Amino acid sequence: MKRPRVLLADDHRMLLDALKRIIEPRCEVVGTANDGRALLEAAAKLQPEIIVLDIAMPQLNGLDAARHIKRTMPKVKLIFMTMNEEPDIVGEAFRAGASGFLLKQAAAFELTVAIEQVLKGRSYVTPSAAAGQAKISLREPRARERTPEPTPRQREVIQLLAEGHSMKEIASKLKITKRTVAAHKYAVMELLQLKTNADLVQYAIKHRIISL
Repeated sequence: MKRPRVLLADDHRMLLDALKRIIEPRCEVVGTANDGRALLEAAAKLQPEIIVLDIAMPQLNGLDAARHIKRTMPKVKLIFMTMNEEPDIVGEAFRAGASGFLLKQAAAFELTVAIEQVLKGRSYVTPSAAAGQAKISLREPRARERTPEPTPRQREVIQLLAEGHSMKEIASKLKITKRTVAAHKYAVMELLQLKTNADLVQYAIKHRIISL
C-alpha cells in the first residue's frame, strides 16, 4: 500500500528527527522545515498529503503558515503540535485549517493515530485536551477577535518586527521594498492604536503571532 507523504515542520531539530523515526514505518517523510517561511516553500515544492507542524515557529508562525497553505493546497491535511494547553488554542488551530491537534508530550503515542484518522477524513484532537477545553475552543471566536484585525501581510510584518528583524531584512524576506514594510508597520500601529515597538511585541505575544 502506498505510504502517505508527510512534511514535518518544527524549529527543534531533535524533535523533527524523533518524529521522523516514529512515523517512517508507515509514512514517507518527504522533507522537514525549521521555520514557517521554509515550510511554505517546502509545501509548494514537495506537495505532501499531510503536514505536521508546530504553532510557535520563527519567521512565520504555524497558524499563519497554515492559512497560507490551505489557500493554495486546500486538500492537504494539517496536524498541529504544540506545548500550548490554553483553552481556545484548539479552536484557533481548526479555524486555521487543522485536521488534527496534538500536545507535543503526547506525540510519540498519538501521532500515527492522528495521521490514520485524518487520512480517513476525520478530525483528531488529543484526548489530553480536556472536553471542556475543546468545547470552549471550538465555539465562535470571542468578542476580542472581532476587533480590528491586521491583514495576513501585516501579521507577517508584525512577527518579523517582533522577532527583531530590521526593515531591510524584512523587505528581503518578503520580497517587498523597505518603504512598503514601513507602510505596513505604521498602518498596523494606527489600526491597533499602538504607540511603541514594545506595544507591537506585546500584541504579537498576546495574539500568538510570536511566542515567548
